[in-house]
Amino acid sequence: MGAVRAISTTDSLAPPAIRKRPGVLKRFSRNPFAVGAFSFLILVILAAIFAPILTPYDPNRIQMGQTLLTPSAEHWLGTDESGRDEFTRLLYGSRISLTIGVVAMLLSVTLGTTLGALAGFFGGIIDAITMRLTDAMLSIPIFFFLLTVLAVFGSAVPTIIIAIGLSSWMTAARVVRAEVLRTVNLDYVTAARALGAGNWRVVSVHLLPSAIPSMMVASTIGVGQAILTESALSYLGVGVQPPEASWGNMLSNAQNYFFPAPMLAIWPGMMILFTVLSFNFIGDSTRDTLSPYQN
Repeated sequence: MGAVRAISTTDSLAPPAIRKRPGVLKRFSRNPFAVGAFSFLILVILAAIFAPILTPYDPNRIQMGQTLLTPSAEHWLGTDESGRDEFTRLLYGSRISLTIGVVAMLLSVTLGTTLGALAGFFGGIIDAITMRLTDAMLSIPIFFFLLTVLAVFGSAVPTIIIAIGLSSWMTAARVVRAEVLRTVNLDYVTAARALGAGNWRVVSVHLLPSAIPSMMVASTIGVGQAILTESALSYLGVGVQPPEASWGNMLSNAQNYFFPAPMLAIWPGMMILFTVLSFNFIGDSTRDTLSPYQN
């Protein structure tokens, strides 16, 4: 019979070693796709901000003698059907596309968070009305709704932002409502009420912070969806109107020149693809980073 290893009382009572959880930035950096996406977005944002420094050309100046030029030292990505520098148009187009995506997302998240928090906290008739309104909005074909709104009120950039923002708040409202319902009856919320905290303080300080991780994910994905929506609207001719450049109307203008100059469509298409993918990668990584079950 083999020897039996004696276990000392000290060993049996020793507490297990507690592994310290890495910080948020370190957990985020473990995902190479998220790091690459974040780097790409920073580069795009900086290029949009410093566009007047990076290119000497006017994005809207037409030069009919230089149409459809191939890439060269003078025009890095060539010129479009009107002789405008393609690289310059991409830079200035990123300003409009990113602005629409970010501001529309902020509008939708703000509205959705407010409605979701009110529905979850007060319940009753407020919850019923808010959720039925949410269901009604979700039953509407949003893209056709946007087409109708822009056809009636015009296609100015502020109108596009408001239209996209007011038609995409439903996901945020449902997420926030679910988080508020999950936490509204917890002990620390009950204690805050017993100590005299008002409704506004309870919601803003004790309930909404629990929804921040979910809202950060929804926000990053919402930016990508808003950019895609604007691009689709501009492609159909009801979004950002020429001569102002956006990635969507650059695609629309390039469709008639795809065979003689295919890169006119490929460049803005690639910018839309990589930008939306980058926001989605960051959203997925943010969810994993903020999850309490990830080490």
